[in-house]
Amino acid sequence: MLKLYNTLTRSIEDFVPIHPPKVGLYTCGQTVYDYTHIGHGRKYVGDDILRRVLTRLGYEVTHVQNVTDVGHLVSDADEGEDKLEKGAKKTGKTVWEVVEFFTKNFYNSMDLLGILRPTVICKATEHIAEQIALIEKLIRKGVAYDTPEAVYFDVTKFEGYGSLFGQKLEEKNTAVRVAVKTGEHKKHPADFALWFKRVGRFADHQMHWDSQFGDGFPGWHIECSAMAMKYLGETVDIHTGGIEHTAVHHPNEIAQSQAATGKQFVRYWIHHGHLMMDGAKMSKSLGNIVTVQDVVKKGFDPFALRYFYFTAHYKKPMDFTWEALANAQRSLEELRSQISNLKRTALSQEKLAKVDAYKQKFNAAISNDLNMPQALAVVWEVVKSNIPSLDKHDVLMDFDEVLGLDLRREIKQKIVPEYIKERMMKRERLRRETKFAEADQIRREIEEAGYVVEDKKA
Repeated sequence: MLKLYNTLTRSIEDFVPIHPPKVGLYTCGQTVYDYTHIGHGRKYVGDDILRRVLTRLGYEVTHVQNVTDVGHLVSDADEGEDKLEKGAKKTGKTVWEVVEFFTKNFYNSMDLLGILRPTVICKATEHIAEQIALIEKLIRKGVAYDTPEAVYFDVTKFEGYGSLFGQKLEEKNTAVRVAVKTGEHKKHPADFALWFKRVGRFADHQMHWDSQFGDGFPGWHIECSAMAMKYLGETVDIHTGGIEHTAVHHPNEIAQSQAATGKQFVRYWIHHGHLMMDGAKMSKSLGNIVTVQDVVKKGFDPFALRYFYFTAHYKKPMDFTWEALANAQRSLEELRSQISNLKRTALSQEKLAKVDAYKQKFNAAISNDLNMPQALAVVWEVVKSNIPSLDKHDVLMDFDEVLGLDLRREIKQKIVPEYIKERMMKRERLRRETKFAEADQIRREIEEAGYVVEDKKA
């Protein structure tokens, strides 16, 4: 039985789909206005593991993922300019060119990490009619209202809005205080925009459509509800996102969806922890991002990054360092080397009881709220075990259907990552400057990353 931590109930629950063996999975996609970074990569690898685990357990997964190509403002709470407009100004492109370029960058990054493509990829700009229809329904039900600048959802009309994901409505008031600053016609500071009109600050917005509410464009939150319900029905089995979405985006999705249908929108909410760098969340706004392409340029295998993600539970914050990535690459190379050697040994005559025991142990780990650190530990138990070589190989290949680490890959000559080369050059400079203590510290770091330092005498 798969057990998942449901953020909405703040408890681990047995996973029971609505229509077994079918499972509807909606994963919040990328806002395609800038480069995808490895903080995003952690979340999407986590989604990929969830999908692979569901498939391993016999479920038929329909995986839907949106592409946000309009309506997401700089603040999740209706503040600032549209991120796509911001990306256009930064790059000197049109918003449509920005969308095309960064959508390709996103999926190229996902491919490098071995992430399975979603069953359905849906762009917000290709589902304007569905969003308008949902807004019309909310107005008819009296939970949305029209103003000169936007159509808003009235949070006071949705019972329990303030308690979603353990927050209080007064906390949300602080988060959306922009309503007071800009003089918008909101009835409540936490009311959120369903449709922005092409007036005022958005008078020159490049993306806009005709509607009965006026010429304009949809808000960010309405797109996910409209597209999730179009492809997966009014109640979705699982919805994932980053932990930051529990503050604004996902409460808004729940409110507008359930107000429209009268049904539970999502049964299980999964939220991924942040990837940290130098003590801060990796984000574009902080300028501390590293892309998957940066990782490759430094000589690392992108699957080493995938392996690195597995060393912490998906819900917990995780610290990224180049040393940690080097250690992950070393472990992945050792694992592949061991498997490569197994393929050249003699066949076993019979399966041992240990084989099934290891499979059960692995399944227990991944079924325990996707415990990948525990699953990796089982992988290494198998590598070090005394079960017959071919059986060992078969077990590890079976595990890789979930891990997605491309463990069948042949081992090639080891390439020293650029990061290690840079550390070596710095060490040599320190030695020339007779700063031997600092040079020795770098030597220890290099050796901890799995490399041998040899100083040849002149």
